[in-house]
Parts: sequence; structure tokens; C-alpha cells
Amino acid sequence: MTVRIEVGVRPEHDDPRGSAAARRAQTLLHLPVERVRTRSVFKLAAALDHEASARICGALTDPVIEASALGALPLPDCDWIVGIGLRPGVTDNVGQTAGVFVADLLAGSPAALSQPPKVYTETLYLIWGATLEREQVRRLAVELLANPLIERIEVQSASEYGALPPDLGLPQADTGQPPVVETIALPDDDQALLALSRERTLALSRDELQAIRAYYQRPEVVQARAGSGLSNEPTDVELEALAQTWSEHCKHKIFNALIRYTDEHGHSKTIHSLFRSYIVETTRQVGQRVDWLVSVFHDNAGVVRIADDLYLVFKVETHNSPSALDPYGGAITGIVGVNRDPFGTGIGAALLANTWGYCLGSPFYDAPLPAGLLHPRRIRDGVHQGVIDGGNQSGLPYVRGFELFDDRFIGKPLVFCGTLGLMPAQIGGRPSESKDVCPGDVIVMIGGRIGKDGIHGATFSSEALHAASPAHAVQIGDPITQKRLTDMLLEARDAGLYRTLTDNGAGGLSSSVGEMARISGGAELELDRAPLKYDGLMPWEILLSEAQERMTLAVAPEHVEALLELARRREVEATPIGRFTADGHLRVRYADRLVADLELAFLHEGCPQLQLRARWTPPPGDDLDALGIELDRVACGPVLLALLASLDLCAKVDKCRQYDHEVKGLSVIKPLVGAQGDIPADAAVLRVRHGDARAVIVADAIAPRLSDLDPGAMAGWVTDLVLRRIIAAGGELGRVAALDNFCWPDPVQSASTPDGEQKLAGLVRCCESLHDTARALDLPLISGKDSMKNDSLRGGVKISIPPTLLLSAVGWIDDARRALDLSVPHAGTPLYVLGTTRPALGASALLAQLGRQQGRPQLVGRDVPRTSAAECQAACGALQAAIDEAFVVAAHAPHVGGLAVGLAMMALAADLGIEADLAAAPAEIPLSTAALLFAETPSRFIVAVAAERAQTFEDLCEERRVPWGRIGFTVTAAHLVLTHGSDRRPAIDLPLTALRAPYRETLRGV
Repeated sequence: MTVRIEVGVRPEHDDPRGSAAARRAQTLLHLPVERVRTRSVFKLAAALDHEASARICGALTDPVIEASALGALPLPDCDWIVGIGLRPGVTDNVGQTAGVFVADLLAGSPAALSQPPKVYTETLYLIWGATLEREQVRRLAVELLANPLIERIEVQSASEYGALPPDLGLPQADTGQPPVVETIALPDDDQALLALSRERTLALSRDELQAIRAYYQRPEVVQARAGSGLSNEPTDVELEALAQTWSEHCKHKIFNALIRYTDEHGHSKTIHSLFRSYIVETTRQVGQRVDWLVSVFHDNAGVVRIADDLYLVFKVETHNSPSALDPYGGAITGIVGVNRDPFGTGIGAALLANTWGYCLGSPFYDAPLPAGLLHPRRIRDGVHQGVIDGGNQSGLPYVRGFELFDDRFIGKPLVFCGTLGLMPAQIGGRPSESKDVCPGDVIVMIGGRIGKDGIHGATFSSEALHAASPAHAVQIGDPITQKRLTDMLLEARDAGLYRTLTDNGAGGLSSSVGEMARISGGAELELDRAPLKYDGLMPWEILLSEAQERMTLAVAPEHVEALLELARRREVEATPIGRFTADGHLRVRYADRLVADLELAFLHEGCPQLQLRARWTPPPGDDLDALGIELDRVACGPVLLALLASLDLCAKVDKCRQYDHEVKGLSVIKPLVGAQGDIPADAAVLRVRHGDARAVIVADAIAPRLSDLDPGAMAGWVTDLVLRRIIAAGGELGRVAALDNFCWPDPVQSASTPDGEQKLAGLVRCCESLHDTARALDLPLISGKDSMKNDSLRGGVKISIPPTLLLSAVGWIDDARRALDLSVPHAGTPLYVLGTTRPALGASALLAQLGRQQGRPQLVGRDVPRTSAAECQAACGALQAAIDEAFVVAAHAPHVGGLAVGLAMMALAADLGIEADLAAAPAEIPLSTAALLFAETPSRFIVAVAAERAQTFEDLCEERRVPWGRIGFTVTAAHLVLTHGSDRRPAIDLPLTALRAPYRETLRGV
């Protein structure tokens, strides 16, 4: 029996969801949609009488603004009706929550249910548009209202509606096929092997497939398998587990490849692993000079000591491929997935805060899109909403976020999600960072059930996006289930009810049990004990299905019952599904049959090392003289206004304010600051807990346009910037740690990537520069992620992202009152520039704007800004010393747009005018006004100093031999006046209202 309930906003009230759909249909698709209203549908698969059904219907309805009915509400005089519901196997978060709600509602009544019923949700869109044709309505549904990869669509005209709305049925996922285990023949023919990999989405290379085939032909393996009743060919369970474990996503094969690199001078060297040679080595060397590194690189997140009794845990992840297919589902999975990385580190960290950042195509993109790609506006809306929902429903604040736009991201957006956590140094007398698993420990799966969604997530993310990319790789994270899970596990952690834990992200049980088995030395898994969302899953699917709201625990046998009892009380599902062993094997059974037997050594170490070549040729860049660009003739005022209106620099207020940054009540410096709360802070600052003076500082830096000239210069620039941002917010040198997130187009030379050697060489240069700069700045890299296949082949068009490095950083201070932002509190405050400006304008916002004026959107010039770690450290040290002495009232690390944009932001933040003569700013050589104003030279600060301490501040800079210049003051007159040159005529003279208008308008309402 199915009970159908329909709920809608009463006609006299506004329907925000419908109004937004109508507005987007008009502005994005240019369809003659007059208005849209929506209704929510709940289908309960339960035997309920009319009284119980009516009671549920009333409880699901807000009586003030909503109307509801069993069956269907009356149809208004609309023209079309679109019904949208999830496909079989896709997680229905609202339906799951509604099922629990219904069971609680009916508890104790005659209609009480023994367990929550299955509830399926749908949405009806009632559309007015007298001239709309059916094909237009279907286009509206496919391109705007639904995602056919994960949702079902039914379109009806008002005349077809009759007495019943569109009937999508129930999305039953049961295939009706009994679970079977296949034996997979590995043919001798290499092309047949590669075809097998493509058909099963294994993402394995020829060498890897040959290594697997050779393993199954080893005499000792054949003999051992025969004794266990297995053939000398892999089962599908084994082959899928190997593909997941060896995937680029999990194994980081390119980052660990043997690379023969040749630079532009013909000098060659062999790099045995970028990861070990540059990332790990940076931290090893810095670790000899700092004493607060606790756990790096070998767990789910990095751990540092911020006090004798307290550890800080940090991880940033990417969810690019899933977000390209389903922006909402991919992004919500990204944020709840990274939440569980710190939580699954050591014995478990309590979560503190989230960060986000997206690289997207322009929301105003108006060129034809290759078939299969979603419009960047739709990706943007979906990604934001997914991350907002995932974090806000988990009760975590968002302390930091950014958006960057470049149309090279239309194929694959970059979706960065980060989470910070805290853990006491000791828990129950044990080091909290320890990850112990003992033979005999029980494997307990806890949290969300297993379904078809999330299968092949690791392998699908390890290749370019193409037409056959599987829809079932996309999962929908369930933040409500995860919140219950994490709360319960913190309770279990403090009671000592488990030994350690890890997540069920990429690869599901295959990944979590496979990784934990390395600690104990083996594992035996009983797949048929694992709780499923529905029947019909094959054993290999049960093993690989991912879920962010599911964890795997190692539990001492004597604690199992206490853990299960706590889980029952907290309404969290927990199931013993095996035990850890010490025999060197991962053995998997289903229905008492051995379906996989893999040596851990082969599973984790058998993947052959990639051997690649890289050759660097400097890009030619753009000759500005040949293009007729004269910097001496640039009109600086109009350029500044254009930059403030540009997508990368304009206000993102509308989206940012949808994120909750105040939950927990710990914020000190908020993501948006200033008199009108519309200027992004250099860094966010939050207290570690209530009643504690200590605080954490969070910042990030990203600059993909610099990689158009040199990814090495990009790495140095972002390393310099992220440290300056931490120091500008009150941080201290020697108390900052960083995380690296590399997102690269495919760097492996092939027929589809003929420039692979150049892209790989760029990656080498990026790693070298990051190593050199971070090491010199005592900035250890405590964790990170690489994503190496950020290309799209959909619609027969290859679109590759620009090589991108996101560097995120955390610092910690003992007193939150030390924190600063860029808002100057008073008029009459002296302003200084610390650091030398240099003429390099390569890949700057200025050149991008001049290029747009000439119809050259990718104008990058030639001279890329280079970073000096010594200059950065000197400037940071001087500012830190001035903050120590309370000289400084505001500080800012200028970046994109240089000093002109930096001063404009400070003026807007303070709502005070600024009068400054840039001739006083230190410069390497005499510069044109445009170069001095807009150069994006690293290692500089704009500093506001208390007037009575100005001379002391200048003396400090002189003592430290840091270049400085007093450039001007804040003033009460609401103008930005910037002069340069002997004639004293302002290069820029603009009222703040003229600056704020373009800054706020570009993305207003978008």
C-alpha cells in the first residue's frame, strides 16, 4: 500500500522555490515562463489507515503558509506540470528523515510501526506559460529543474493531468536478480584487457592489468587459491577491489611515478616520486625546526599540536567529477565526506569548522555547450546549495570561502571542501593520533546503509569525464545521518568502546577494511551481514559502494555489545561484519562462500610504478608592444572600476551569506568584514572553544592564471600569499601549517593528450617551487590531495582545466584579541606599504582587463611575478613584530589587482576615504603608474598604524631592513585618491559609492 501526500504553499503566499525557478528559466534559458509554483510529494510505502495517514499529512504541513491533501491538491489554472523524483538507488535524504519522523509520530498509537517506513519524495512544478510548447517544457526540466543522471522526469499538460498528477511510481532498486559472483577471464590480448577495463570502469592501464594477470598465474597463488576453492582467474569482487585500490584517486600514481624531467636548458634529472621528493621532504626538513608536528601524510588528515593538551586536525578535499555530473549531490558528498576525514583521524576528532572554494565557468557563459555538460550557472547554484546543506545540517560553521571563474572550468569544476577538527592530546590514556588495530578485533560497519550509489566513485574520478561516465558513481551525502553518527561516535570514543576508525569514502568497505587490515595484518569480511538499502546488490557492489555517512570501526571483542547498545540508544545502525586477522590476506565471504582472497602485499604494493617523461618549454606569452598596449597610457580609474566589477574580484555576498558562519558562536574575524559586511577578510579567525582565549586562523590562496606562464611561479606566489594572509590576521611565523591540493589536467602523454609531457613538466616545476618556498618559510605541508584527470571529453570536445594549486593554511594564537582584519577604525590613520613592488605583470588582472578591451580574454603577457622567500619572511616578521607591540590597527596582504585593489578594499571596508601617494611605495625601478598600482608582486603588505606609534613603526622597519613607505592616510571624505608622479595629479580619484556600485552589482541576485 502507498500513501500519497501533497503539500504546497497557499496561493496567497509567495513560493520562493517556484519564483527562483521562473526567474532562472527566463534569464538563463530565455523561455516564456510567466510563473512557477511548486508542491512537495511524499509517498509512504506502508499499510496505514485513513486516520493515521491524515495525522501524518497534517504533521508534514505548516498550517500558516501551506495546504496539503491525501492524494493530490486541486490543480490551479496552470499550463504545464513537471514531476521530478529520484532514480532507483539514489539517496533520498528528505525521504529518510520523513520515515524516521513518521515512525516517531505514530509511536504508542494503534498505527505504530515496527520500523521507519520507506518514504519517497518528489517535486511538482506547476508552470504558467501560454506559449510554451512541450519540448520547451522538457528542456526546462532537463536543463534547469532536474538532473536526468539521478532524477526521473514526467511532463504533463494541464489537459493531460485529469484527476491525477504525473505518476513517477516508486524508485525500487531491486533488480530481481539473485546475487552472483562472476569469475573474470583476463585475456592474453592487451587490447581485450583494455576493453575489459573500459567496460567495467576499472580505469586500469595495460601494465596494471598485466600485473594482475601475472599475479593470478603465480604457481603459489594458483595452489593457494585451489585449496580455498577459487580458480586461477579473479572474481569480480577481487578485480573491482584491485581497481579501486589502484585507482589514481586512491593510489596517486602520477604523484608517485618515476619521472624523467628535462628543463628548458636541456638539463635532465630523474624524480622517483614527486610526493616523496618534494611534499614529504618539505615537511621532513621543516619538522627538524618545529616541534608541533604530530601526524602527517599517513592518516585521513594532518594533525598538529597547538597546545600541550590540544591537537588541531585539518583536511581539504576535492569533489570535481561528481559535481560535474550532479552539482548538488557531488558537492554535498564532498562536504560531508571531508567532515569525516578529521573525524576518522586517529581515534577521532570533534569537528570545528568548514571551508569551501570553487573554480567555475562564468555564470554568464553564453556560447554553445558540448553535449552532456551542464551550464556553469547551474553547476554554481547546485554546488553552493549542496555544500550549504551539507554543512549547515551538520551544525558546523563555514569560516572561509572563495569563487574563481575561468571558462576552462566548464568541463570539470573544481570543488574544494575543507574541515577543521580538534582532539585532546590524550583520550583514555592513549595518544589520540594513534591508529591501532589488533588481530581479533571485530569489524563494525556503522552509519548509513549500502546502496548502488557511490559505486566506481574512485575509478570514475580517475579518468576524464566522458559520455559513458557512470551515473551511479554519484552519491548523495546524508548530513543528518552523519550528524547522529558523529555525535554517537564521540560518545563511544570517550568511553573507549572502539580502538580506531576510518571512513567509507572512495571504495567503501573495500577501502576502509583494506586500509585498516594493513595495521593488523589481515581481515575477514562477511559481506552478507552488511545492511543494505534494498535487495539486489551484487557482492562486489556491496564491497565498493561508498557512503560519506558510514564508518568502519575496529572494536575489541569485549566492547562490541556495549558499542551496539549505545548505537541503538542513539538511533545509529551498527553491524559486526567480520574480524581483523594477522595472516596477510583480505578474505571476503558472501553467504558462506569465499568470494575474494587477496594478499595485502599485492593489494597495496603490487601496482606497478608509472614511468613518465616530462619536458618543459616556456610558453611564448604575449608581446605587449606588438599588441599596441602602452602601460603609460592606461587610464587607471576606469581599470580599477572594471577590476572591481570583474568576476574574480566582485562581491560574492549573495552566495556567501547563505552559509552559516555563526553556528557554534566562535567566530572572531568573519568571512566577510567591513562596515557593510561585504569585503572578504584576508583570513578567518575563530576561538577553539567557549571560555578559551586560544584561536585558529584559516586562510587559502589560489592563482591558476599564473600557471599559463609558469606553474612554478604559481606555487611560489600562492605559498607567499597564504602565509601573508595568516600574518595579516595576527598569526605568527613558525606556528603555521599548510595543505596542498593539486588539480591538474591529464599530464600523461597520449593520443588524446599530445602535450602531456609539458603538463607533467609544469607539475614538476610546481612541486619544486612549493618545496623550496615552503621549506624556506618553515611552512610544513601536513596533508593534501591531488586530482590528476581534470578534463572533459563530453560532446566530442576536450576541455582541460588550467593547472591549479590551492594552498590552505592554519595558524594558531594564544589570545584571540590579537586578531586583525583590513578595516581601519579611524580617519587620520597612517598607511604604509611594506615590501618592494616589481614590474612583472604576467598573468595579472590588469593584463586580463586590457586583453578584454582588445577582445583577447586570455592575455597573460610574459613576465611572471617571482617569489623571494627571504623577502616574504622579512616582511612577515616585521609585521608580526609590529602586531606584537600593538602598533597595527589593520593590515592587508594585496594580491589580485595589486595595491590599487588592495587600497580600494580597505577603503570600502572602513567606509573611509584614502589619500595616498604611491610614489612613496618602495619600487625596484621607476615604474609606470599602472604597473605600480596593479602589479601583483608578492611579499607586500598594506599596514594601518596607530598615529601615535607611526615613528616607532618606521624605526622597527628600518632596524629589520624591510623596505617601507608611508603612502598616506585614511580621511573622512569618502573618496579614494591615489597619486603618482611629479605632477601630483591623481591617477585615481573616485568616490566610494562609485567603487562599491560595480563591486556589488555584478553578481547581485545571481
